[in-house]
Amino acid sequence: MNKQKKIVSMFDEIAPTYDVANRILSFGVDKSWRKKACDLTYKFYDKNTIDLIVDVACGTGDMCEYWLKRSGAKNIILKQILGVDPSIQMLKVAKTKNINASFTEGEAKKLPIENEQADIISISYGLRNVVDRVEGLKEFNRVLKKNGLLVILEFTKLQNKNFISKIRDFYMKKILPTIGGLLSKNYEAYNYLPNSIENFLTKEKLEKELQECGFEILYSKGFSMDISTLFIARKK
Repeated sequence: MNKQKKIVSMFDEIAPTYDVANRILSFGVDKSWRKKACDLTYKFYDKNTIDLIVDVACGTGDMCEYWLKRSGAKNIILKQILGVDPSIQMLKVAKTKNINASFTEGEAKKLPIENEQADIISISYGLRNVVDRVEGLKEFNRVLKKNGLLVILEFTKLQNKNFISKIRDFYMKKILPTIGGLLSKNYEAYNYLPNSIENFLTKEKLEKELQECGFEILYSKGFSMDISTLFIARKK
């Protein structure tokens, strides 16, 4: 089994407990990160009507739900939202939530969408799991309209190790795998998370990669002691 298929299989296995584990492990703070990402993106895009938002690695549909909630709060007409994920089990959970969105199986590097169709593409805590990341970023560029926005929420690797980063590392490497493993009965999956962060890019390196793939960085900032980083980039 190749690396990408192994990652997808892992998410299939933890899908039934994924939402509960997320809320507990993030203390619910991930909700504020998602809300901030949606609100800032709508502000940058500055349009009253949006044809299509594509949420890649949509998992159980959390981000799709936030795009819809925040568009309603801001009186933005959102015509269509599409969630794409390679994990069939994650999509099954998403479809039980009665979210006003469409869901389809698909990979980041090969989206089932024509050229220049999406106003916004988002990927929340999923970019680390895309093995062919550069291909994925180029694919996002292909699917976005000119001046469309790419929104990334991610756990980036910390460049400088300080006291706060040591607290984060202790939580990620010791506490999170234990609690996540107990909830899901899959310790391997929750050991994967801190390892995937350590093997990922720093904020600065991801910015550079985005620019090389045809994007202009509009916003790039860490939240909650730099646990989570938000990137908003415009297709050139």
